[in-house]
Amino acid sequence: MNPPLLTTRRNFLRTTLLGGALTWTVPNFVAQTFSALHAAADGSLTQIATGKDSPILVLIQLAGGNDGLNAVIPYTNDFYYKARPTISIPAAQALRLNDTLGLNPALAGFKNLFDAGHLSVVNGIGYPNPNRSHFRATEIWQTGSDSEKYLTDGWLGRYFDNACAGCDPTVAINIGPRLPQAFASHNPTGISLENPESYRFMGAGKNDDEELAYRSMFTTGPDETASSGGSISMVSGTVTLQNGQSAVDFLERTSMDAQVSSDKIRAIAGKTKNNAVYPRSGLSNNLQLVARLIAGGLPTRIFYVSQGGYDTHTQQRGGQDARLKELGDSVKAFTDDLTAMGMFDRVMIMTFSEFGRRVNENGSRGTDHGAAAPMFLVGSKIKSGLLGAEPSLAPADLKDGDIQYNTDFRSVYASILQNWLNTPSVPILGRQFDTLPIIG
Repeated sequence: MNPPLLTTRRNFLRTTLLGGALTWTVPNFVAQTFSALHAAADGSLTQIATGKDSPILVLIQLAGGNDGLNAVIPYTNDFYYKARPTISIPAAQALRLNDTLGLNPALAGFKNLFDAGHLSVVNGIGYPNPNRSHFRATEIWQTGSDSEKYLTDGWLGRYFDNACAGCDPTVAINIGPRLPQAFASHNPTGISLENPESYRFMGAGKNDDEELAYRSMFTTGPDETASSGGSISMVSGTVTLQNGQSAVDFLERTSMDAQVSSDKIRAIAGKTKNNAVYPRSGLSNNLQLVARLIAGGLPTRIFYVSQGGYDTHTQQRGGQDARLKELGDSVKAFTDDLTAMGMFDRVMIMTFSEFGRRVNENGSRGTDHGAAAPMFLVGSKIKSGLLGAEPSLAPADLKDGDIQYNTDFRSVYASILQNWLNTPSVPILGRQFDTLPIIG
């Protein structure tokens, strides 16, 4: 390992705009960081700056626009069944949360968490003048902006700038090929890791692992996947370095050194072991890695993972149900793992999607882009139950065929910032939003 080169890379991360969207996967830097998992690093600047015992937020992006009505089912609502004659969830199958709402039967993992007092369902989340474009709507959620305002920095990036001065870049880790726009900040913070376990799940061999990691560094545009419904997987911002040099030019000169060895990452992450049985899926593999990094003592405050497949324009029941089962079962295994590791009290999980779907099904047994939808919060210290008013499905109460929101998504952000991450929300969100009683 070459310390001067490591210092150069760390300074580069902290002084350029690379953190806006592009993956930064440097084996030497990763090895240096992860080697602290079992080293005598308790007194290091990184530990002091980030706090290895601090609360952790794990974000799960449900990319593509998750249909809230078939996730949290209004099983007594006649308007729901009239609007969805072929794709509605029968009332007898709903996993009941109260006298009117129930979970999709595929979300049995979430129902177990709800019954244990570890799941909060926040109804009717949205914002004024919603946008139905995948890319613009995702940008709004990632930056925390008004629909008519364009911001370049992310809401978490502003959290890093305001509350994490001096922190190591690993204060934020994205498991995936490129940093989300939510991480974009004035002083770039955060790294992206390609999970080698996900490569193995996809059936790639050792050489394919390195080739996938190499190619991912040169992908800076929006990412589309061929999963159910052709769902968008993740939206990232763009990258321009402060010295005018293009990101591709920089990476071309450093590509040989910056290629990620999946074997090396696997060996480093293997310093800690999982203590729960996870389902077989990409999301599950990524959450397994997050659990090991938390248990190993990595001083990270924010972890970010993405699950695609929610753009269900056609044959929604099969596609969405499969995604929801993957989500519920993976998160339940993750919480079991954290509990066994003695770490669950430190962690809050938040799911979000760029929008919900239209109330009425379309002619292809799917749903089109909509507006408001529920969010899920998971943790041992949250106030479990239902938050926010149940939206009306009466045709007269809809707007352009969409449910109208009753809680601004930035109220959830403000609640997490103030009550979980223990930092003022106004410098980050620009104004004070109403907060929710998310902590029990």
